[in-house]
Amino acid sequence: MANDLQSKFEAAVAASKTLKQRPDNETLLKLYSLYKQATDGDVSGKRPGMLDMVGRAKYDAWTALQGTSADAAMKEYVALVKKLGGK
Repeated sequence: MANDLQSKFEAAVAASKTLKQRPDNETLLKLYSLYKQATDGDVSGKRPGMLDMVGRAKYDAWTALQGTSADAAMKEYVALVKKLGGK
């Protein structure tokens, strides 16, 4: 089961790079945070400063998933890429 999920996740990561239409920023943040949670676990380190708005948004999106298991994050990532038209 875990290997099947891992292979679906890896396929979704590849598919996310070839989407016909670029997702909006909110969706991109969701993809980023789910990917980071699935691959690295809970966020660590300091929150970026006020001048780094992109880094701060990424950090906040990832922090919102704190405590989510890697499997749950992978499943949600795969579902989101499918919804966006990825295979």
